[in-house]
Amino acid sequence: MKVKLKSFTPVAYWHWDTRDPDDVCGICQNQFDGVCGTCKEPGDGCPLLFGKCTHEFHLHCIMQWLEQHSRKPLCPLCKRPWEEATAEKYQEETAAQQ
Repeated sequence: MKVKLKSFTPVAYWHWDTRDPDDVCGICQNQFDGVCGTCKEPGDGCPLLFGKCTHEFHLHCIMQWLEQHSRKPLCPLCKRPWEEATAEKYQEETAAQQ
């Protein structure tokens, strides 16, 4: 029996590399694979920002939060001083916690 393909439509799925793929942004409560309130498309247009406290947020959400609380920038979840971490440093810290 021979099968002949007439058309082919590939489908792909992606997700951000976070501790929990089902986690949500602590500010807007939207999935990380989705978008924040100011974006229209997920992905590089709505990147994540990682804190040294191991919390992650949509870039636009945390930037707006820090602008509103610029006197003393704190993490919205744990109230520690907000310091940005690189993705590699974030992955190392979360791996050490597990």
